[in-house]
Amino acid sequence: MSARSPSILILIPYFGQWPFWLPLFLKSCEFNADINWLLVGDCGEPAGRPDNVQYRYCAFTEYCDQVSEQLGLAFRPQSPYKLCDLKPVFGFIHKEEAQGYDFWGFGDLDLVYGDLRSYFTEKKLHRYDFLSTHARRVSGHLCLLRNNERMRNLFWQIPNFRERIQDQQHHALDEGGFSRLFLKRKNFPEPLFRLVGLFNPLRRAAEFREAFSTPNGRVPWVDGTHEFPDHWQWEKGRLTNNKMLGMSFPYFHFLGWKRRFNEYPELTEPSWISALAASEKWKMDSRGFHQT
Repeated sequence: MSARSPSILILIPYFGQWPFWLPLFLKSCEFNADINWLLVGDCGEPAGRPDNVQYRYCAFTEYCDQVSEQLGLAFRPQSPYKLCDLKPVFGFIHKEEAQGYDFWGFGDLDLVYGDLRSYFTEKKLHRYDFLSTHARRVSGHLCLLRNNERMRNLFWQIPNFRERIQDQQHHALDEGGFSRLFLKRKNFPEPLFRLVGLFNPLRRAAEFREAFSTPNGRVPWVDGTHEFPDHWQWEKGRLTNNKMLGMSFPYFHFLGWKRRFNEYPELTEPSWISALAASEKWKMDSRGFHQT
């Protein structure tokens, strides 16, 4: 556990097979040495796992049994993708493992981290109970919640949670249903939206701020256009891109690019990725990961 306060544990259950870029993900975790991660799943002990990333083996059916028992319902999804609906519940499910941490978070593996503490500052962590890196919805790929009873149990307030978590459909409860607890009337014009938020205690205790870390999607870039960076660069924990030279970012979520990565098999070779991770610097674009 990190000795730095406020302390943070990011929880990521993952089942199936580790993505080929996992060594790069782990290296970016390593450079955030005062933040901790817990990976739970059946993929096996990750090679090159740094000290601040813990791994616990658990078969998918066993994990679903644990969820069912703790929630008092039948969680029997056919696909691990259903776990996206479960993200707001992680702090409740993993209460014992998160014990002693000030914050718990949920996230994804299709990203690399920059300097997270320079973004999630001590001032923010003392001020807010909930931090999302999107302005108008919960960021399912990285979100932090204060580790208290209120935030661990907040998911129960999602409308029809029991019914929706037990069926086979993916409801995007992390970014949809959970968001609506904080952002009521989010389609109102900005002045009215802010006014409504003043009367919502959850909204007042939360930060929803666009970090521009998931480009190539519906959210415009920093300048209001859809002209996104062509490439990003990571070096020893610092993350930049070619559109905002000199500015560093908390993470880069390459959701918009990863579907094309397998078109370039030479850039997915384990030896290639391991060498990039060991070099502690690399470049990322729509084709994959490269030497700088």
